[in-house]
Amino acid sequence: MNPNATKLVLAGAITTILAACGGGGPGGAGGGVTTAPQSAKVAVMTSDASTEDWAMIGVKVLSIALVPQGGGQNVSVYTAPTPVPVTNLVNLDNLSELLGNASITTNVPLIFTGAIITVSGNPGDVLLTAAADPSTGFGGTPGASVPANQIQIQGATGSASNLTVPVSITFDSPLQVTPGSTTPLDVEFDLSHPAFIVAHNPPALQGTTIWAVNFDGPVHHHPVHDLTRLVLRHAYGQVSSISSDSSSITIAREIPTEPPVSPETAIATGTSLTILADATNGTLLYDIDTQTRTTITSFANLASLVGAQVRIAARYQPDGTLVATRIYESSATNAFNNLWISPEGHVLHVNDTTSIVTVENERGVGVPLTVNANTQFYFRQPQSALADATPIGSGPQFLADHDLVRGFKIHANVVDPLASPLVAESIDIETAKYDGTISAPDTSGFTYTRTFRTKSDDYSYTLDYIASSTANGKDPLTGVAIDGFKWWYFAYPTQLDLSIGDWVAATNQAVNLGGTVGAVPTNGVSYTVWNDPANANAWSTNASIILPSTLPLGASATPLSTSNTFTMTVPNGSVAATVDVATTAGSATQVYQVDRSNGIVTVSQVDVTTAAGLQSLASALQSAGTPVRVYGVPQTDGSVRAYVLTYFTGTTLPSS
Repeated sequence: MNPNATKLVLAGAITTILAACGGGGPGGAGGGVTTAPQSAKVAVMTSDASTEDWAMIGVKVLSIALVPQGGGQNVSVYTAPTPVPVTNLVNLDNLSELLGNASITTNVPLIFTGAIITVSGNPGDVLLTAAADPSTGFGGTPGASVPANQIQIQGATGSASNLTVPVSITFDSPLQVTPGSTTPLDVEFDLSHPAFIVAHNPPALQGTTIWAVNFDGPVHHHPVHDLTRLVLRHAYGQVSSISSDSSSITIAREIPTEPPVSPETAIATGTSLTILADATNGTLLYDIDTQTRTTITSFANLASLVGAQVRIAARYQPDGTLVATRIYESSATNAFNNLWISPEGHVLHVNDTTSIVTVENERGVGVPLTVNANTQFYFRQPQSALADATPIGSGPQFLADHDLVRGFKIHANVVDPLASPLVAESIDIETAKYDGTISAPDTSGFTYTRTFRTKSDDYSYTLDYIASSTANGKDPLTGVAIDGFKWWYFAYPTQLDLSIGDWVAATNQAVNLGGTVGAVPTNGVSYTVWNDPANANAWSTNASIILPSTLPLGASATPLSTSNTFTMTVPNGSVAATVDVATTAGSATQVYQVDRSNGIVTVSQVDVTTAAGLQSLASALQSAGTPVRVYGVPQTDGSVRAYVLTYFTGTTLPSS
């Protein structure tokens, strides 16, 4: 998982059913005793990580198909309904949006090595709305939507009005779908990938700023070995029935209209979803109309729920069934809007003096929420049913303790959706992360220093590691359970390191470019858990990622050497940076050529693991002055190991 990747997720789940023939199917081992075909379920979902610069990155996912090992026909596991919904990737900050549970009928395990995701590539099918308070140097207008004619979608094929972009991904480890079980398929869109959205300021008389959207490289497979640890985005729908034993409800899945309208309206998906009540720990049921809250263990005596609009926070059980942690329901006029208006998004500001939390919605607008003594804070922990349903704090003191900061992803529930100002009844913390420049790393913890465009949001926060005995998921490649702190480099999410000593050594580096630029430090992002035995009633990091530092937009100074290094200069820097380009397959630098000619921007990936690709890069850097942008990690020898390298050609003038 990339920390700043955005999971492509749509508000609302969409279910698709596929019947594949049994007996020696694609990737299966044929022969032997024939057994009766069973239903093997594939839980299809998308996910992402955050980006500070955008409130909406909307895409239309048309289909997802799995590529069988050894060849054969691809197996479709998702087909979008009509109309095709827009998925806002920004709201999937390390959350998973359940697109559907596809059933494949087979009597043998099926093995898949990749997938093909098809997205719509017509003008207007990708929506971009800038954040209300983006990072310094961002090329867009805060809170503004980018016109369709300024968005160029890369890799589109087909005829006008039917353009699509096929995105092929290869799994780091094969995906096995087993009869009688549920296998998760999580497709992750890395929103902060340097080549995902590239802004170009126009050369003289060339026109307006162009935003090139490129899906080649920023889309990955996120291996999931434990369904119960997936944090699912809230699902919307209308209750269609209650089971005869009152244990579950079935909802007709709905999604919000995108871009949002006022009042927000629902779009039917034509699919359904069955969700159980938590018979052991209880499910919290919020009635938005009467502003009451009850705890239920079944749906007995709740016939009035049928026909009501609901928003549900659910979790997976080991057997693949879904259990509701919290249900919000309304039967009033504009019931869907009453549920949707409870703001979802990233925390934009926290004012612990006025007890106001501002949440950024997908319109790029900050929604203020008043926190009072009755406001309860929850932290989504689906692997622990009791913890998932138990508040971790309440009232303004939670803000005063800096336990909620800018960048957290939350979904709030308000007391009265018609009130002004809105008062938060509860706040679900879905992603709790701290990021920034790393300093003072040692075996006890380390400190993040984070700066924003709005200085009052800056923070310095010291994180402890979780206890070495704390269960911490499974290895993404082997599926073996692991304990204690884990970390990795952002480009290699499946190559975990469990050594705190290695983390300290890797984060205690910086490259000094001199001048007013100065030192380029090591940056990172850390995901946290609440109330670990090592740090009671506070946040501790269970997973941290070393992020590439962004060097200022510069120019090549020397050609690519035989050892695959070159130097570059940056404005206001007095020392040339040495950039190390890796060419080994599996850990190679991702290189992109970005060309702007006659107002058309083209983003092309260059494979430097091949002789032809390496020669293309060498040719581009042969003459000093080629515009380059490098994202890399400082090394002990003073060089920068490039994870992503972009060079610019043509009449391009990239955004700084």
